[in-house]
Amino acid sequence: MFRKIAGVMAAAVIASGTALAADNFPSRPIHLIVPYPAGGIVDLVGRTLTDRISRDLNQSIIVEAKPGANSNIGTALVARSAPDGYTWMITGPAVLVNPTFYKDAAWDPMRDFKCVGIAVWNQSVAVVPKALGVTTMKQFIDLAKSKPGQLNFGNPGVGSSIDLTARNLFSAADIKLTNVGYKGQPPALLDLMSNQVQFEIVSLALAMPQIKSGAIVPLAVFTQDRIKTLPDTPTIAEAGYPGAAYTPWYGVYAPAKTPEPVLKSINEAINKALTAPDVLERLSRADIPGKPMSLDALAKLMKDDHEKLTAVIKASGAKPQ
Repeated sequence: MFRKIAGVMAAAVIASGTALAADNFPSRPIHLIVPYPAGGIVDLVGRTLTDRISRDLNQSIIVEAKPGANSNIGTALVARSAPDGYTWMITGPAVLVNPTFYKDAAWDPMRDFKCVGIAVWNQSVAVVPKALGVTTMKQFIDLAKSKPGQLNFGNPGVGSSIDLTARNLFSAADIKLTNVGYKGQPPALLDLMSNQVQFEIVSLALAMPQIKSGAIVPLAVFTQDRIKTLPDTPTIAEAGYPGAAYTPWYGVYAPAKTPEPVLKSINEAINKALTAPDVLERLSRADIPGKPMSLDALAKLMKDDHEKLTAVIKASGAKPQ
């Protein structure tokens, strides 16, 4: 009987402590981990969002870049952090798929993380060098099928949103390109312009100046609808490959064991920020701003994309490293 009473009392103490922590949250600075280099698109998006959240919560949010090993170092750090709501992470789909690529990835996405908000949906465009002489996706696919493995794809990182989007397209179109690895999109784009690589999928903001100059040719956009800045460029579905119509997103994550009331507070703060005109304007310059979503809806999106993307990786024949 004594043990039973003691157990009930302990549970009550833990519950009251959790409730108190949630009521006081946040009572000290929050750390947002970016598992990519400072100054990149993920870092900039994270700072845009947290600038507003920091003001709303009246608490400092410290943005820290922890790059390395294709985002594995920073992601593992967050997976091991205290589940108290004071360590967040912003990243793309790599968090969902890197354990499929890397045997030593120190986390399981569905076990170790909860998504608490979406910062942006990433607009990207398939492009080729002007010198290649093709102007439509069909022409490029026909060329790639006539030269299997002879055309190069500029890959800015295994597990990145670009890598996964490309794998999805190559599988849907049944083509094989030679993968050429780069440390980010800018150097890959430079080699595309000089025809050293013949195909790339690029973030819209990065590609637009070179599209306008005529150095590269857009074939299709990976969005549900055509975009205003490229009205004559079809969506990938309109180009004939609806199965490749995947739009990556950058999400904010917290350790999975973070108390539910704290997760809810973080989610509410992110959702509020995503309705602020200044945040919407800044995020829309390069991407599609995220939209307020409940924790349940985010959990479903995370689960669905994890299943979809790991299936794409396995279908591509990629072996864990």
